[in-house]
Amino acid sequence: MSDRIHLPFALARVSISGCPPFAAMVVDDRVIAMSAFEGVPGFSLPAHECQSIRMILERWQDLLPILHLARAAYEDGLHSAHLKSLSIPESAVRFYPPVDSPRQVFCTGANYRQHVIGLMLGDPDMRGLGNEDVTDPVELRRRAEAIMDERAANGVPYVFLRSPETLSGANDPVYLPRHFTKPDWELELAVVIGSTACDVSAAEARSCVAGYTILNDLTARERIFRKDMPGMGTDWLQGKNWRGSAPCGPYFVPACFVADPYALKIQLSLNGRLMQDESTADMVISIERQIEYLASILTLHPGDIIATGSPAGNGSHHGVFMAPNDRLEGTISGLGTQRFACV
Repeated sequence: MSDRIHLPFALARVSISGCPPFAAMVVDDRVIAMSAFEGVPGFSLPAHECQSIRMILERWQDLLPILHLARAAYEDGLHSAHLKSLSIPESAVRFYPPVDSPRQVFCTGANYRQHVIGLMLGDPDMRGLGNEDVTDPVELRRRAEAIMDERAANGVPYVFLRSPETLSGANDPVYLPRHFTKPDWELELAVVIGSTACDVSAAEARSCVAGYTILNDLTARERIFRKDMPGMGTDWLQGKNWRGSAPCGPYFVPACFVADPYALKIQLSLNGRLMQDESTADMVISIERQIEYLASILTLHPGDIIATGSPAGNGSHHGVFMAPNDRLEGTISGLGTQRFACV
């Protein structure tokens, strides 16, 4: 899995030697603080905006051309040598979640065809998808495929809220609560909103996307369905929202650099063994329909994050779950790589 991002630039929040995090531009494998561009002709980000990706997203359409200008100054012209002298290698920084303090983090569940089919076939804890009375594997698969085909044609997203407090850096250790028995991974393409969206149509939704990042929507699989209260449905607080359970980043990649969000390779390995190896092409309900659905219920704000679902290859599929000392590596083509250890 390659670390390199072959695009003009990405944005990130990083720190050096324990200093407070700051907004930075990433070019190839070099990182340069946004504040370093002060003095470049046409660069007009106030000092407070240079420290915050979310504040940049609040004025995304106005500031994106300025970011392009800063990138050009890094490579060409009078300021190039000075800016390059201020850049540092990625290996010297700590990455934080790329969007600081998003108001809302949404996760779309059951949104990859093969992923849901795999859950229905392989996870005895899975309930509520039509498999309660079926034991024959052939009939289980037929029913699962029919459910997913119907959802793709006529369904609406199944979305739950994740606390922004659960976001962690792409390479930070992930703490596994001692009483969890099936902590699982779900590597996902995450959308970052760049303009206020209320009652937008699917046709209008793409214009609300500022860019993309990676989010691993970690799951305590055995906690999703409460056996003591089966009639209450899913319990996303226990199942999804433990501390640091959403490694995010390392980068925020502007949408203009992602030609087709439905043609991205998603790969995750556990201790060097490839577990997820799929494409966003298997997504059931599109990003545009997800935004349309959310914006019909509430208002989306700049910096909000939507994790769009995870493809096949989770621990439930393999019969293997995360454990202390495990090391996970996840990448989405063009968006960078996450590496973290379980403790």
